[in-house]
Amino acid sequence: MEFFRNPNLNVVGAMKGAFAFSMILILISVVSLVIHGGPQLGIDFTGGSVLQVRIHPTPSVSEVRATLEEKGYEGAQVTEFGSNDEFLITVPGVEDTEKTMDASQVLLNDLKAAMAGADIELRREESVGPKIGGELRTAAINSIVAALALIVLYLTIRFVFRYGIAAIIALIHDVTLTLGAFSLLNMEVNLQTIAAFLTIIGYSLNDTIVIFDRIRENMKLRRKEGYREVINRSINECLSRTILTSLTTLFVALMLFLFGGPVIHDFAFALVFGVVVGTYSSMFIASPVLVWWYESRLKDKKRAAVSM
Repeated sequence: MEFFRNPNLNVVGAMKGAFAFSMILILISVVSLVIHGGPQLGIDFTGGSVLQVRIHPTPSVSEVRATLEEKGYEGAQVTEFGSNDEFLITVPGVEDTEKTMDASQVLLNDLKAAMAGADIELRREESVGPKIGGELRTAAINSIVAALALIVLYLTIRFVFRYGIAAIIALIHDVTLTLGAFSLLNMEVNLQTIAAFLTIIGYSLNDTIVIFDRIRENMKLRRKEGYREVINRSINECLSRTILTSLTTLFVALMLFLFGGPVIHDFAFALVFGVVVGTYSSMFIASPVLVWWYESRLKDKKRAAVSM
């Protein structure tokens, strides 16, 4: 199925503008992450307790937060979760793992004592010790680094080394922008979102490899054409496939975001954002990086020839 008939987008011609646009977005993301002291990590990585409670009559978030502060829970975070009568309460962990496991029950008892006239129902409870949280954080970082290293190795074997570097630049671009979006929106990074990041990496890489494969084919078939023309033609030949694949994936992720409920809200948001950014980077970042690499090497060879 052809979504576009004979497209002729000058993607390579927009390379400088795309690079500048991406650099601005990356700068905004980095600044936001620096201001917030890095990504906002969930209890999966920091340790602590999470309680989902339903309270009747319904108080405001500020009232629940003030009640907890009066009881000595200075670091507790309170947000509405789903309906306006349900609240998600996050309490940082303590050094003792057993105390961390008991902290949720102690908090619930303190909340019931402070709000004696309210009906408080415990809906969900999660506790993670700080040691386990640190191990999970290390495992998450290792999984992402290992995935990127294997991608470079695979692309170097299947294509050449510069293709692997171009793909990694695009993937780093995608993950950085997604982290920046999470930071700007004060969303937590937990095990679910790490799974979403790895999914984004796989999706973006799949798009990039399809275009790279077409570039390799056209390099053999169209030897008389210039490097920019071959790259541009390859992107346009894959455009229908790229748009159709991205739209179908985006629709599914968007339905999860809209109707999947608050439990997978952050995961679905990461997928929606990642599909959009991944489609953009596969066309406007990864392939143009090949052009930039090729032309830079060509200029270096000409300079070397002149100097001789």
